[in-house]
Amino acid sequence: MQVQSPPTVQPSEPQLIDQLATPNGVASECSRRAKTQIDFLLLAIEALDLGGAEAMLAAAKELGLENVVQGRVNLWLLRSSNPLRRFSQREPMSLSEGKALVLITCFLAKRLTVLIRQLLLGYQQLSDQGLSFEHHFRLSDYLSRFRSHFRARMNAKRAGVIVYATDEKLNELAIELLTKLLFCTGTDGANRLWVSLFDGEVS
Repeated sequence: MQVQSPPTVQPSEPQLIDQLATPNGVASECSRRAKTQIDFLLLAIEALDLGGAEAMLAAAKELGLENVVQGRVNLWLLRSSNPLRRFSQREPMSLSEGKALVLITCFLAKRLTVLIRQLLLGYQQLSDQGLSFEHHFRLSDYLSRFRSHFRARMNAKRAGVIVYATDEKLNELAIELLTKLLFCTGTDGANRLWVSLFDGEVS
């Protein structure tokens, strides 16, 4: 009796990715703005967590996203699709890849929720009292690391980078990204962040 081999099953996209809804009218790949925003958020996570890069890979594995984010080199290439990067790779980022990075961002943001809240509260208190950030060690440390990461990795000749030439502007961006990361930790945070990346791009 001849036994037929079972049909080959093609690997499907991780189920989590399917749960993120893409707005109607969005192209088949992530826009310039989406790629930049995702990379900036991951940059903020690296400034919050010294082991951020390793945490991203661990999160990809824990979320079952290894088929989309395939190791350290692939993660670097995806983030280097940010056109503002010093060594930008002019490669498209598929919607699936963008969704995977958003899921990783939100996963890590949730783990850092307490720290993010502490830093935003400290920022508000210092602002209300007219004090410098140096009065809050953890906030000052985060801002310093973020500025260092940003300047080391972004192309200083790009118009989108020149606007952050001063410490003050980079501090503002770092705080804005903290607020967005906190937004990620809320109910349906990943879906809301994903949709927000296309604000103004679709009718």
